[in-house]
Amino acid sequence: MLRNTKTRYGWTAIVLHWLIAALFIGQFALGLVMIRVASQRTSFELIQLHKSFGFLLLGLVLVRIGWRLGNKSPELPDEVGPMERRVAPSVHLALYVTQLAVPLSGWVLVSVSVLEIPSMPFNLFLMPHLPIGVSEQAENFWIFGHRWLAYAGIALVVLHILAAFRHHFWLRDVVLVRMIAPFLDRRPRRQE
Repeated sequence: MLRNTKTRYGWTAIVLHWLIAALFIGQFALGLVMIRVASQRTSFELIQLHKSFGFLLLGLVLVRIGWRLGNKSPELPDEVGPMERRVAPSVHLALYVTQLAVPLSGWVLVSVSVLEIPSMPFNLFLMPHLPIGVSEQAENFWIFGHRWLAYAGIALVVLHILAAFRHHFWLRDVVLVRMIAPFLDRRPRRQE
């Protein structure tokens, strides 16, 4: 089952979800480490790795958004209240926006940097800089913006995780289970 149904996520959505989650959280951790390393050489290598994973994350998020637009999400269980039904789409939209904004702001940051260091994702090809003016002021602005977008993204991820745990451990519904593996959900099915 690759595609979503009315009650389950398909494998494509599940794999993209967890791959992007791991990359997003890993990128946040790597970003914190790379700016605190004493060795300039190690810091430079970590920054290059961070840029590589950032471009990969951007590509995967674009694929995920395309997949999401072409596949309806499963309906929420009947136990989910009206307020949560209104809030959940906004939180998901905010997650998508930050998952796009963080790597894009990183790309802008390296494009406006006065250091003008080329980006070579995983040493495979040269990623061109965006056609924007290089300046120290712009670089400082985008350092600040990239950092705070990442913090906002992680805050949304934590909120998302807490909501998933609430569904699983408190409400005991299938919201989390169907994103882990659809075959684990053994509830009787309505016609799909």
